[in-house]
Amino acid sequence: MQRLKVGIFSFTGDEGCVITFLEILNYKFFEWRDLVDIRYCKTLKSKNRMEGLDVAFVEGAISSEKEAKRVKEIRRNCRKLISIGSCAIDGSPSNHRNFFDKARMKEIRPVMKKFRHLKKVVPLKDIVKVDGEVPGCPMLEDAFVKCLEAELKEFGVV
Repeated sequence: MQRLKVGIFSFTGDEGCVITFLEILNYKFFEWRDLVDIRYCKTLKSKNRMEGLDVAFVEGAISSEKEAKRVKEIRRNCRKLISIGSCAIDGSPSNHRNFFDKARMKEIRPVMKKFRHLKKVVPLKDIVKVDGEVPGCPMLEDAFVKCLEAELKEFGVV
């Protein structure tokens, strides 16, 4: 039986969307267990792999060169990438430092340089092609369920 191969990834944010995903599993697990192959989710598995994903669900904004490189790697390893939550969709609220005044930016510049942070915190779509979005902060449960179930149909699993 074919299963939808998915990954759940987190970047700069509070991981509220991943927590919401875990909450969704409280009532969808038995329905999805034979339909969805969760290949990557650090909160669920110690051994993860991202190769050959059908769909990557990604939360969080991109704030560093390392994160930008990583999200590009995820994009290369999935057929579709879906932004989940406000941070991934528009960068907010993780992008608050983008609005700091010059004095505050000068104060944090050494830390940003040390950790190779980007000048601005950006949404996923500024770095990679995004195929869909699940809104909310954290993501809306019903919207995620509808999205995942649409992907099950699109990829011919159901």
